[in-house]
Amino acid sequence: MNPVYIVDAVRTPIGRYNGGLASVRPDDLAAHAIRELLSRIPQLDPARIEDVYLGNANGAGEENRNVARMAALLAGLPTSVPGATVNRLCASGLEAVIQAARAIAVGDASVAIAGGVESMTRAPYVLPKNDRPFPAAHAELYSTTLGWRMVNPAMNPQWTIPLGESAELIAEKHKIGREQQDEFALHSHQKAAAALEQGLFDSELVPVPVPQRNGDPQLFAADECVRPNASLAAMARLKPSFRTEQGTVTAGNASPLNDGAAALLLADEEGVKAIGREPLARVCATGVSAIDPDYFGLAPVEAVDRALAKAARTFADLDVLELNEAFAAQVLGCLAEWPEFDPAILNPQGGAIALGHPLGASGARLTGTVAHQLARRGSGTGVATLCIGVGQGIALVLER
Repeated sequence: MNPVYIVDAVRTPIGRYNGGLASVRPDDLAAHAIRELLSRIPQLDPARIEDVYLGNANGAGEENRNVARMAALLAGLPTSVPGATVNRLCASGLEAVIQAARAIAVGDASVAIAGGVESMTRAPYVLPKNDRPFPAAHAELYSTTLGWRMVNPAMNPQWTIPLGESAELIAEKHKIGREQQDEFALHSHQKAAAALEQGLFDSELVPVPVPQRNGDPQLFAADECVRPNASLAAMARLKPSFRTEQGTVTAGNASPLNDGAAALLLADEEGVKAIGREPLARVCATGVSAIDPDYFGLAPVEAVDRALAKAARTFADLDVLELNEAFAAQVLGCLAEWPEFDPAILNPQGGAIALGHPLGASGARLTGTVAHQLARRGSGTGVATLCIGVGQGIALVLER
């Protein structure tokens, strides 16, 4: 198997729902990330790129028709560069990275782009077709922003509960109270704010010019959901979002709805030599797992364990672990099942509760963040992992 390297990784700032990126189409957002990635590597002939893999969880709106191919064309890549869009819901961006790495590892490619994109703001409403043309009757209109839609009636209802209700089940299982969740969320905001202040994201952030109706484009340059002045008192005032009686999951201790894109350049040894640049990190191992869908947030536990076993590593070997913060209860539930893990290395620059969770982009964002952290250290081992709706988990081990 060929060694696989992450040469560089970029991401857009993450916009809040109906926020600074609301007017930007997802295909344009993905194209911007690809263009900015390649602008940092001018010595690379774009014709050497053998495939583009992008993750996208929605696929129902402006990112339809294979957004990877559309973004590659919009980014100005040669028409000879193909593209494939992959969907593993919240982990679609990481799945794209893994598929690109796998293609390089088996010799199907030497240089590839991977990443992901989501505009939850611009996710459309969808209307199913009637079972028969007449009479027209009534049909339910579904929002594709997040969660279940057009559920198969044969599906076990226990598996199709809202994601937040699943987080409540995890909180019950591991006896994780409201205050503990709020404290975790507060620390996420504090770490993210400190990382932004210290410029720790500068190596990966690529601002987005947002067209304005009157005048020149306005540069969207900073993550929009981080709250430097967050407090436990403010979080305590928020009402539970899913259970009116004794609920613990709120808008404050869950990830928000977001827009964003990320892109990474991957290459084998020959590709790295041709580019003439030291890579950020090497892809070491991957793991994927599945559990009962109603406890979806705990699936990273087995995925990380499998990936570390393949890499012949343990938690003691890790310098950083980036676990996507879909919900504070979900992260704390995973930690409860990893008694040997040191939480001091968890999400040192904050996580999705503060930074945001643009579904299809998050896995690629996490991978890039781990790679840049390892590059700053000059050595080390890191993991990127996410839980996935409908009960899956995925993990990637990187080394420097």
